[in-house]
Amino acid sequence: MRRLVFPLVLGIGGAAVLVGLGLWQLDRLEQKLAQIARIEAAIGAAPSALPPAPVDAATHRYQPVAVEGTYLDGDLLVLASPKGLGPGYRVIAPFQTVEGRRILVDRGFLREGAQGLPREGGKARIAGNLDWPQETDRFTPPPDPVRGYWFARDVPAMAARLETEPVLLVLRETSQTDTPVTPLPVDSSSLRNDHLEYAITWFGLAAVWLVMTAFLIRRVLRRRA
Repeated sequence: MRRLVFPLVLGIGGAAVLVGLGLWQLDRLEQKLAQIARIEAAIGAAPSALPPAPVDAATHRYQPVAVEGTYLDGDLLVLASPKGLGPGYRVIAPFQTVEGRRILVDRGFLREGAQGLPREGGKARIAGNLDWPQETDRFTPPPDPVRGYWFARDVPAMAARLETEPVLLVLRETSQTDTPVTPLPVDSSSLRNDHLEYAITWFGLAAVWLVMTAFLIRRVLRRRA
């Protein structure tokens, strides 16, 4: 029996740790689903006026907003390839509200090769959601000065370039109709939720661990016999 103590402790202890990790991932799954539900509720709420400055991600991210104003010159193009649309660009434009505030507007997707098509400017009534995309890290290249496009939506850097507030409104609805740009509204699809897959992996490893423990115990017993 003394020879069985170590494999039993190793097997039961290891399986308990792996099962605990699986249960932890299930708990994280419930938290993530609740977070996604809150975000979807915030995204789909009725739009309100642009919050007074300062506007920040911690307080106003995903807030639905409706504003009226004028598109200004100086669009920035960000490389993008949305699912089902192919390669192209996100169009980030400066927008001045009727109150005189200057913000950024993500007008949506412009397919590759359509950069030269006229994009309707001037006055517009628009609605969308405030967002601060986290698309940059220390490996993100700087904007291409020759081709004139960006590799990610960097709100502070784009705001500095276009002399606007560091506030991005991702377009959902617009009064304009004659434009080659297709709106790409904010949704919850960009939020990763792999916790169920992780939980299944941990539970599967626990089962494999127990099977290996059973083989080890059987081997010990056969040697003893």
